[in-house]
Amino acid sequence: MLAQHLSHSRPAASLSVSTMNAKTSSAGEEEASGMRNDTLGEAKRQRVIRVAYVVAALDLTLLFMQIGVMPYLAKSLGLDSVGFGYLQTTFGVLQLVGGYIFGRFADQFGARAALILSCASGSIFFLLMSLSTNIPLLFLSRVPGVFMHGIPGAQKVITDMTTPSQRAGALGKLGFCFGVGIISGSAVGGVLSTKFGVYVPVYVGLVGSLINTLIAVIWIPSQSKPKSDHHVTEHSTSQSGSLFSIREILRLMKFPGVMEVFIVKVFAGLPIGLFMIMFSIISMDFFGLEAVESGYLMSYFGVLQMVVQGLVVGKLASRCSEMTLLRLSVFVFAGVGLGMALMRTVWHYCIIAAPLVFAFSMLATITDSILTKAVPSSDTGAMLGICASVQPFTRTVGPAIGGVLYKQFGVSSFGYLQLMVNLGLFVYLLKSKIPLEEMKSQ
Repeated sequence: MLAQHLSHSRPAASLSVSTMNAKTSSAGEEEASGMRNDTLGEAKRQRVIRVAYVVAALDLTLLFMQIGVMPYLAKSLGLDSVGFGYLQTTFGVLQLVGGYIFGRFADQFGARAALILSCASGSIFFLLMSLSTNIPLLFLSRVPGVFMHGIPGAQKVITDMTTPSQRAGALGKLGFCFGVGIISGSAVGGVLSTKFGVYVPVYVGLVGSLINTLIAVIWIPSQSKPKSDHHVTEHSTSQSGSLFSIREILRLMKFPGVMEVFIVKVFAGLPIGLFMIMFSIISMDFFGLEAVESGYLMSYFGVLQMVVQGLVVGKLASRCSEMTLLRLSVFVFAGVGLGMALMRTVWHYCIIAAPLVFAFSMLATITDSILTKAVPSSDTGAMLGICASVQPFTRTVGPAIGGVLYKQFGVSSFGYLQLMVNLGLFVYLLKSKIPLEEMKSQ
């Protein structure tokens, strides 16, 4: 989760029309989404959603598998720590640039085409990695990452196939896939690289990506939107042949409440994002963990992610309004910041990890749900693409900022920053009247 060009004349009228379109889409989306049962059938619709979960789980498993072996592959090719940092930054920048483009591609050509593009790009990614016998080829293998957006692709499918009241719960279950990916990807990658060599996980990743591509081709329908939305998408596409436009991004941000919620999404999790980027160093220097113990800690995070997304987020989304859950996630994030500022051992961190995973999962799910409802259905892909760019943005700027915080102020600085930022956001959410419709999942 590719860009439409706005008309250069009458900007005020364009904004008014855009706002009316959003309101019309929001008011009629629930009615239009009822046609999904007629066009695809309830059973088929649920099957497609389950297929999207499978694709996302396999995509994340392969992603975490290559993340685990990449440092060893880079080291075997003679790349030092500084060069490895450049490699990671390159991938982050490509993902940052490609997120919005991928979303607009999904809006213009459909969720199925976008998911196939992501899986096929993953296949090329692993193919180039398997051929990387020198450092330039290793950097070249990062290029397909610009279109590797399996989670936004699955989110687009789910968004198209669910009603607004079902969306938060359905999107939340993708976090369960994230937990599966962390646990299985890290474990499989470690076993394969240890027993058979560092390139074997790459070969497995290539085969897995090809299988994912085949699944998307066979089981994802070419038209996942309801029929009543097709003319909106076609009209939207006809206005712009471009896949990237700053003006188009600004147009989306002008819809009521979008800018406010997006700012909360970016800044609420930014300090934690900086901490996680530095975690490999913190785990060694501050916690004194060995590589195996760090792996166990990652598995613990994966289990927490699965429990929270599978048992907690969906149930809360069905009982509470989305704005209430947004405030709750920010408040819990502030408490996590206080805990991080006071923690001294890895056991303290294990205790903090539970509310941390809850707040992170809830914030991601609820903001994605709110933002996709706030824009017309023809722009949900672009909105998801913008949301997907938040994490690559953190990965891009994180090493420099996180390094300064850690070296100059220590681990507690991440906690104090998390506490201050989220207390400010919580007060803002309590006092402001964000113009978004609050609806409960049914």
